[in-house]
Amino acid sequence: MQPPSKSQLRKLIAVGNYQFGRGVGSTLFRRNVAIKCSRRTGRIRHVYIRGKLVATLRPKDGFLALTPDGADTILSKITPAPNVVVANANVADAIKEGGDVFAKHVRSADPGLRPGEEVIVTDPNGTLLGVGSAVLAGQEMTSFTRGVAVNLRKGSNDRSSHNRPSA
Repeated sequence: MQPPSKSQLRKLIAVGNYQFGRGVGSTLFRRNVAIKCSRRTGRIRHVYIRGKLVATLRPKDGFLALTPDGADTILSKITPAPNVVVANANVADAIKEGGDVFAKHVRSADPGLRPGEEVIVTDPNGTLLGVGSAVLAGQEMTSFTRGVAVNLRKGSNDRSSHNRPSA
């Protein structure tokens, strides 16, 4: 891990702002940022804040894939948080363990969400349940009663050992 150069930090901030909305990148990557780059290409792969993995820069499209720690950071610093899907409390435990979010269990969703976008899933109290990608648009999530609304990548109980940086 190493501190990002000024151009790398500007890139992270720009991607965060583009992906999640104006001001999110600069709020998320303001202090204590470290990065890990690909040995082969030299491009940014992992982004850490205070030693915790908060996001991975996807090589396929250049967007950020959040970890539960990254989602926690956004939820705690930005009100209202962007790209949030609120699931019913009765399915919270299944989602925390990594289960997908079905449309019939969506209580509310950011109306601007589009399929494929990064999503933060919470319970009605605002507690993080997991992170993943939208399968449906935000308005569809609340109106459909069948099908998967969010493919969950990580539940909040599934915080991996990636949070401990290797030497």
